[in-house]
Amino acid sequence: MPVTYSKPVLTDIPRMQEIVKKEVEEGIILPRSDDELATNIRSYTIATDIKSAEIVGYVALHIHSMRLAEIRSLIVKEEFRHKNIGRGLVEKAVEEGRKLQVKEILALTYMGAFFQRLGFVEIPKEAIPEHKIWTDCIKCKHFPVCNEVSLIKRL
Repeated sequence: MPVTYSKPVLTDIPRMQEIVKKEVEEGIILPRSDDELATNIRSYTIATDIKSAEIVGYVALHIHSMRLAEIRSLIVKEEFRHKNIGRGLVEKAVEEGRKLQVKEILALTYMGAFFQRLGFVEIPKEAIPEHKIWTDCIKCKHFPVCNEVSLIKRL
């Protein structure tokens, strides 16, 4: 399935929110307000179906420090899954991390095997920077009992 990868614009936010709605309700992805998406719009990459011009997925690369970035909010619409779109989104985020010269990219996810296939290595949750836990994880309905795994990719 041919898709293009690009940076979203502010008018894409309602479509982005619709794509992630189910996973937010299920507690798989943390909720982000429209304003939070707008503030961080430059962190996102969208995948757009060439044929329909429909946004079919997206990812964010959030910078924590000069050393560490994080893959956030990776989502692909259900009917477009298993077509390497998620892989493409993560690869774009990693490429952006390399350009920015971060040393490591963190992923906190329920899809550990997916990230391992992309070169991420599982690490103990205790190794996650404390500011990550207190600024993001505390917003999650599963906190502090969480089944996500933490992984790092060293660049």
